[in-house]
Amino acid sequence: MKKSLTFIFLLISILVTRSLSSSSSSSDDDDETYKKNDIGVGVNWGTMTSHQLPPENVVEMMKENGFKKVKLFEAEKRIMEALIGSGIEVMVAIPNFMLLDMSRDSSYADYWVDVNVTKYAYPGGVDIKYVAVGNEPFLKAYNATYLQITLPALKNVQDALNRAGLGHQIKATVPLNADIYESPESNPVPSAGDFRPGIKDQTIQIIQYLYANDAPFTVNIYPFLSLYGNRYFPMDFAFFDGSKNPVKDGSYVYTNVFDANYDTLVASLRKAGYPEMKIIVGEIGWPTDGDINANIKNAKRFMQGVINHVLSSKGTPVRTGPLEIYLFSLLDENKKSVAPGSFETHWGIFEYDGKPKYELDISGSKKDKGLAPVVGVQYMNRRWCVLNPKVKDLEGIAKEIDYACSLSDCTSLGYGSSCNHLSLAGNASYAFNMYYQLQAQNAWDCEFSGLAIVTSEDPSVGECHFPVMIADVKCYNGNHRRIDQYPKGLKFLETHKLWILLYPTETAGLVRVRLAYALP
Repeated sequence: MKKSLTFIFLLISILVTRSLSSSSSSSDDDDETYKKNDIGVGVNWGTMTSHQLPPENVVEMMKENGFKKVKLFEAEKRIMEALIGSGIEVMVAIPNFMLLDMSRDSSYADYWVDVNVTKYAYPGGVDIKYVAVGNEPFLKAYNATYLQITLPALKNVQDALNRAGLGHQIKATVPLNADIYESPESNPVPSAGDFRPGIKDQTIQIIQYLYANDAPFTVNIYPFLSLYGNRYFPMDFAFFDGSKNPVKDGSYVYTNVFDANYDTLVASLRKAGYPEMKIIVGEIGWPTDGDINANIKNAKRFMQGVINHVLSSKGTPVRTGPLEIYLFSLLDENKKSVAPGSFETHWGIFEYDGKPKYELDISGSKKDKGLAPVVGVQYMNRRWCVLNPKVKDLEGIAKEIDYACSLSDCTSLGYGSSCNHLSLAGNASYAFNMYYQLQAQNAWDCEFSGLAIVTSEDPSVGECHFPVMIADVKCYNGNHRRIDQYPKGLKFLETHKLWILLYPTETAGLVRVRLAYALP
């Protein structure tokens, strides 16, 4: 069904609504290439996963692949420590659940800045450039929960940075969703863009404060959701390699929805009186599974397209010049809410275990070099939980599949996804294994009323991958080891099925339990 250009622009103006539940290192000869990357290609590093990779290994991977900037969703101690001395520029975030306290109490902001910023922002430490206050707090789905507290929280955080003597080098900003602006149905073009009436006053107040503090306006833009939200959206318009039906807005021609959406924001800022406001795209990406349009081919096409677009420094039709973006996301996150869609756990450029999903030229060097994986990853034993082929009575199998999927990630089984072609037996095996891996391969977690069995034969089929989970990694005195590589002093209590680490107290002869872990 062919839609009019008016309808296309209407889609552009309401482009994105999304919800969150919550470097090859270069030689001196490559300096010019890295100057390109310094212009604006960063990456988001989320940690909503059941099994995290050692942060030190992830940081080394980012350096090996040429990632020069990273955006974090909270100030996790281990990650901040891993970034010390890395040279990677950091935007560190304050989660939405902290906004209320941050808005009410300036001393709370002082404490947060002291513990999470000042502690690391020293010469040779962590190169913190921005503090993100909340994440998409004006999202429609939040029903104005954070509408009145975001600006006070922003002010308190920036004031705390100023009091710490860091305000000149570290700026507070607020990542907002692209649903905060739109064009009217009567004139659905970027130049007619303006901020949404229900939040316009609060948005402009934030803009005024950001501008006064020389801080950027941060926005998250997701062209993928244009396709996900409407089957009539012209697919080639979501990418950067040309559109069969370019759209005109006066003298400006748009060949992709990103430029059109970005310029709708530019028009909105102009109407607010800030035509030169600096803009950062805080999130932009394409998932690889969980939807018919979420696959490796489309993700690589989009991600390389947006990187090339940024590195060209051409900008958009209205706002020419360099763009600054943070790709979403570095790694898959299997604990994210899938309420917005089954694709939510599949935004990563890299798999959960740090293996790259596809080739991507981050630096613009055009050396046709694949991405480097995270090294030193340790896995659980190579075994899978599958449907027992000897079982003939499958009564109750649907209930067992539902149970397994309710407590694990079965999004790859959905329509158009990588495992959508499996039989009933295949669906059961996939569900059983995802639960089994998430539960650390405990023997009793591969029962399912007698329907399942453990196998050492990989049941993966084609593009449908049955994973083996990363081994649990514990931290002893800063060194990460598998639980079976225990140091002196680690004892097993048979009666409680716990490993405990004993350490002497200052009082001679006394011993206390410092750490306790469930038996793997």
